[in-house]
Amino acid sequence: MITVIEQAVQARLVATAPKVETVPVTLCYDRADPFAVRMAFPAPATLEGIEISWTFARELLESGLNRASGSGDVRVRPYDADRTTIEFHASEGVAIVLVVTADLHHFLERASTVVPPGLEHLYLDMDHSLAELMRDTC
Repeated sequence: MITVIEQAVQARLVATAPKVETVPVTLCYDRADPFAVRMAFPAPATLEGIEISWTFARELLESGLNRASGSGDVRVRPYDADRTTIEFHASEGVAIVLVVTADLHHFLERASTVVPPGLEHLYLDMDHSLAELMRDTC
């Protein structure tokens, strides 16, 4: 049984300059963290020169395909008929990427085969999570 979905997509990094750079991004969904998706940016696309991953709610990504969603560090909204804007807000600034909406739909469809939306709570391992939390504080 598949428990992790990874999908490479091309994201267009929107800069303040007229140049828009395309970077390979990896989307990841793991049944062990059923409410979240992860978006990993390769080292050359980051200010720090190391791979950076952002983790945010799968529901945020789903709702952002149809309407502006999010009010925190990650915001998702339709850009046009074919692309979706994802904004990442950090103390260093804001990164804005455009991703082909069909690629995001495909990723979410694949993730829903691992954990159907609305049933995430059935896949939580609270005992393991609590043990990890307690281990980290001792």
